[in-house]
Amino acid sequence: MAKILHIFRAPKKRLPMEELEEVRVIRDVGLEGCAHGRPGGGPRQVLLVDRETLEAMDLRPGVVRENITTEGMDVNGLAMKQELRIGEVRLQVSEICHPCDELEKVRPGLRREMRWRRGMLCSVLEGGMICRGDTIEKVSPPTTLPFAEDSRGGLTAK
Repeated sequence: MAKILHIFRAPKKRLPMEELEEVRVIRDVGLEGCAHGRPGGGPRQVLLVDRETLEAMDLRPGVVRENITTEGMDVNGLAMKQELRIGEVRLQVSEICHPCDELEKVRPGLRREMRWRRGMLCSVLEGGMICRGDTIEKVSPPTTLPFAEDSRGGLTAK
């Protein structure tokens, strides 16, 4: 079962990430107190990276500036629009995180090495608290059926 291994936030842009045991995740923003949060929405609110990718590349959790390091989930294989539930928090995978020049400060050539492996960016659909060790569940996005309930309790086409 997939779970949160580490939680990080950036108190200020370009400063080292701080590791947390728990944090409040704010709807349409990101992690409370994180300089990379996107007030007012947007696709780049929370960055997920899996431990397995970091280990394969000989990188420490947090060094690529992810918010959540997962274990037991192929983050890079998640589909766009996939919804994830972590306790009361619901995230939606919104885009691939493309490596930036900042990764070159970690190790020369890392930007190129991390192409298609940097993780996935998510938007926050429902906020709440998350903690290290919380399970991560893939959930289907809500679907709208082409039916409505009629006055007798039956279904009719919309």
